[in-house]
Amino acid sequence: MASIFTKIINGEIPSYKIAEDENFYAFLDINPNAKGHTLCVPKVEVNKIFDLEERTYHGLMEFSRKVAIALENAVECKRVGMAIIGLEVPHVHVHLIPLNDMKEMTFQHKVALTDEEFKALAHEISSKL
Repeated sequence: MASIFTKIINGEIPSYKIAEDENFYAFLDINPNAKGHTLCVPKVEVNKIFDLEERTYHGLMEFSRKVAIALENAVECKRVGMAIIGLEVPHVHVHLIPLNDMKEMTFQHKVALTDEEFKALAHEISSKL
């Protein structure tokens, strides 16, 4: 059965897309720790990051770096944090989280955005790529 991220990549579930290329997809987390919280995923569905082929692993890091730079240019923050946890969805994903406070990396504090705010934010970050 396809993961929720594969369904997003395939367009079966809507997302606030930030970037996409032939191998990777970035979109806003709909339950964000902070405004701009973005997920970067490989299009190939693999459960654990260290099970990725080396080329895909390095490609994901390069793709995530590009998205993080755009994110930092679009959202006011002290820095962009990165987390790879992988327990909640069995599909490798990199969390890119704009940080102004350590609590934003705990996954215990969430922010709410409207559909219009998500759309505007996705457009703003995408425009910085």
